Amino acid sequence: MGAREDIVRAMQEGAEAGRRGDPPTVCPYRDLLRTAWIRGYAQTAPPLDHGDDA
Repeated sequence: MGAREDIVRAMQEGAEAGRRGDPPTVCPYRDLLRTAWIRGYAQTAPPLDHGDDA
């Protein structure tokens, strides 16, 4: 598989993990693919609850 396909797959896997509510620490990648995974994750993960900080 080419680099572009690997990046797209990593982003899709990150997005799926975000939708499931998995913690970001489950990312299986390093380097560039880790960045792609985290971007996908961040697009779909629920926002963090910071309590009553406001």
